[in-house]
Amino acid sequence: MSIKHPIIAITGSSGAGTSSVKRTFEQIFRREKINPVYIEGDAFHRWNRLEMREQMKEAAKKGDNHYSHFGEAANLFKELEDSFRAYSETGGGKTRVYVHDDVEAEVHGVPPGHFTNWGEFEPNSDLLFYEGLHGTVVTETVNVAQYVDLKIGVVPVINLEWIQKLHRDRASRGYTTEAVTDTILRRMPDYMHYICPQFSQTDINFQRVPTVDTSNPFIARWIPTPDESMVVIRFRNPHGIDFPYLLSMIHNSFMSRANSIVIPGGKLDIAMQLILTPMILKLVERRRRALRA
Repeated sequence: MSIKHPIIAITGSSGAGTSSVKRTFEQIFRREKINPVYIEGDAFHRWNRLEMREQMKEAAKKGDNHYSHFGEAANLFKELEDSFRAYSETGGGKTRVYVHDDVEAEVHGVPPGHFTNWGEFEPNSDLLFYEGLHGTVVTETVNVAQYVDLKIGVVPVINLEWIQKLHRDRASRGYTTEAVTDTILRRMPDYMHYICPQFSQTDINFQRVPTVDTSNPFIARWIPTPDESMVVIRFRNPHGIDFPYLLSMIHNSFMSRANSIVIPGGKLDIAMQLILTPMILKLVERRRRALRA
C-alpha cells in the first residue's frame, strides 16, 4: 500500500461483470479529473491464445484436465506483483495488452490472441487501476493484495456468473454452449483455489443475486436484468460507512447484516458512485498532500 502512489483493484471471475464496474470507475475518474494508469488482468497471462491451447493439450496428456487461466501456472503472478510493487514505490511499472478481437487488433497492430510489447506506464498518474482475475491474489510465493489500497470484488452468485459467461462467449466469441461448459468445468479447481479466496481480501464485495429462476444456467435464454436482481454490498470493515445516508439515498435498500447493505439491482451504479467516490477522493487527496509535504 502506498500514500503517494495508490492502487485500486477490481477482481472478479470471467463473466462476473468487472468490465461494467470498470466503466463506473472511469466515469468517476473523468468527473473528478483523476488521471489513472490501467492494467488489464489478461495482460499477465503467460501464454498467447495458440500457446495456451498447446499447454492445455500437454497438460491433458499428463492427466491434468484442469489447466486454466485461473491458475498460477498459466499466469505471470510474480510479474504482476512486481508491477504493483514498482508502482507503489515509484509511480512506475510496466504492462502490456492482450488483444482479444479484430477491433482491438486494429488499434494495437497485433493479431487477435496475441500480446503487445511490454511498455512503461505513463508518468504523473494519480493512481493505478487494475481490472481482472487476480488483483488480490495471494499464494505461497506471491502476495499481490498487499500493494492494493482499495480492493473491490465483483461476485455474482455462481449460476448468474455462468449465465453471463455463456451469453458473452457465445455472442462475442462464437463459442458453443458445450465449449463454454467445458471451460467452466476445466477451471473449477482453480476457481476454488485462486479466485474465491481473493474475496476474503477485498474491502468491498458487490454480489448480484437474481430474483428469477436461474436453477439451470445452461439453458437460460437471457441474462436476468438489473431490475430482476438485488445486489448485496459487503464491507470488510464497516467503520466509517454512513449506512443511514446510503439507505436514505437508495430507495428500497436495507441492511442484512452489520456490514452489509442490500439494494435493488438497478441502483448499482448510483450505489457505487455514492460509496466509491469519497474513497477514491480520499486516496487522491492523501497522495496530493504527501507530494506537497
